[in-house]
Amino acid sequence: MTIFIRHRIITALTLLLVLMFASIFVGTSDISIGKTWQTIYAYFHTGTQDFILWQHRIPRIILAAVAGAALGLSGALVQGIIRNPLASPDLMGISAGAGLCATALIIFLPAASLWLLAAASAIGGILAFTIILALAAWAKPTPARLALVGIAVSAFLSSCTNFLLVMYPLDINVAMLWLTGSLWGRGWQHIPLLLSTFIILFFIAYYLAWRLDVLGLGDDVAAHLGIRVTPLRLTALLIAVIIASLAVSVVGTISFIGLLAPHMARLLCGHKHRLILPLAALIGALVLLVADTTARTLFAPIELPAGVLTAVIGGPYFIYLLSRYRGWT
Repeated sequence: MTIFIRHRIITALTLLLVLMFASIFVGTSDISIGKTWQTIYAYFHTGTQDFILWQHRIPRIILAAVAGAALGLSGALVQGIIRNPLASPDLMGISAGAGLCATALIIFLPAASLWLLAAASAIGGILAFTIILALAAWAKPTPARLALVGIAVSAFLSSCTNFLLVMYPLDINVAMLWLTGSLWGRGWQHIPLLLSTFIILFFIAYYLAWRLDVLGLGDDVAAHLGIRVTPLRLTALLIAVIIASLAVSVVGTISFIGLLAPHMARLLCGHKHRLILPLAALIGALVLLVADTTARTLFAPIELPAGVLTAVIGGPYFIYLLSRYRGWT
């Protein structure tokens, strides 16, 4: 790792910590540094909690960072495994599949626990991605066309979700709030599962990093160098699908972070996965944290879904990528 790349990773981590700290003071209600210090002091000495700070902003900031990191890590793995820079969890149907199963669970079993919601999202993400891989194995599309296949499958699954919302209009309030891709109403109870799963899967993915670099040389070359291609591919894809689905089960369908973060990571550190994976996670965390902070302050007290802002940024960038790689079609 060169000094420049090490500095960039440290800079991204520092910037994330600074933004997380600064986001505490941003919102509809003004909270000064002095009041924040008094609140923290009171909590550790008397157990008194300030609702806005402890039950709203701090858990929301942590969730934004972890969910963004999960989506960034998932995007880096998907792009590395299928060697397609246009791939991402949302464009490959993972988010839409997770959203469909989670919506069905919310409608038909509204009292379901967070763990059950996460399991349903993971199953939906795996099924959707399996469909796309089966279509890719059958049609053998170019990278750009594979992305279009993913968009088509995502659109189909989203239409199924909309069908459920239309058929069960009395039960859609919670589902609609969740589907817009927002961190509103999320709290401490959402953090343990997502954070613990992310930490475990990140280290497993990092352990596979050098193998992903070898796989980038091609399946035949990797096999000749001793890499077990199929188990590696399945393991990495399973990690990507599970971590993205869990993020979706908590924050809803946030678009384009899984596409943007790995590209920015490659621009900053090159093509080695032991650098791409942590940097993509950091950039994903930064993007979602900035989007959520902007969403809850831009038109305060009205709050926009963070997914709207990421789509505003990611949509034009995806069109730019399609035009840049027009030779692949």
